[in-house]
Amino acid sequence: MIKVFHALAAAAAAAAIATAGMCGTALAGTDPGVGPAVGAARAAADDYPPKVTVMGEGELLVTPDIMRLNAGVEVRTDTPGQAFSQARQAAARLTQALLDAGIAPKDLRTTELSLAPVYDDYPKIAGYRAAQGVEVVVRDLDNADKAVDTVVSVGPEARLNGVSFELSDNNAALRAARDLAFADAKARAQQYARLAGGTLGDVLTIREQDVTPPRPIMFAAAGIADRSSISPGQQNISVHVQVVYSMMV
Repeated sequence: MIKVFHALAAAAAAAAIATAGMCGTALAGTDPGVGPAVGAARAAADDYPPKVTVMGEGELLVTPDIMRLNAGVEVRTDTPGQAFSQARQAAARLTQALLDAGIAPKDLRTTELSLAPVYDDYPKIAGYRAAQGVEVVVRDLDNADKAVDTVVSVGPEARLNGVSFELSDNNAALRAARDLAFADAKARAQQYARLAGGTLGDVLTIREQDVTPPRPIMFAAAGIADRSSISPGQQNISVHVQVVYSMMV
């Protein structure tokens, strides 16, 4: 959007103010309030010098560098105590296997601990289900397949619930996207100023409108099983900025 007011408009505004002032002087003894003509003229003068308002967009692709693996164990038996005990034992084996595979303790987080009856024909209880879940952060994606295989190797109690990929630190990517957005805004403003027969002046205001950080890419457990090698792919990050420039005509 471009607002361009030529010198002629400014002169007309000044003339309107002067005329309104003379009228006010001639009408001695009347209310000295500001009339519509004076208000409109002052508004036109306030919009001078002309401005150029543009939106710039910066967008780039980034490659995730960490994987979050949602896994766990599940056991079904006849009694609640037996189900819970076996699930806890299986979870301990899973945790130790992941630690042995090189996962740091800080990158293991319990996400579920549950025990519930299983109904065959409600309200008849057929058994009990116990489960414990864990989120595994894999910081070296070269070990992504190894982490998945480690979970599966625990035994029939193991469960894979899916993975997601994300960027551990998106600050550098956001800065790069802002650089692109501002450069895009400046190029647009220069083009519009040239089309209007003027030259671009100084930046008056900058407003960041919208930032889209990288979003985790999710894969279901079925997708994991079908992959011989897990790939993080790429994610989109974008920034939109509104910039207002002065313009010389």
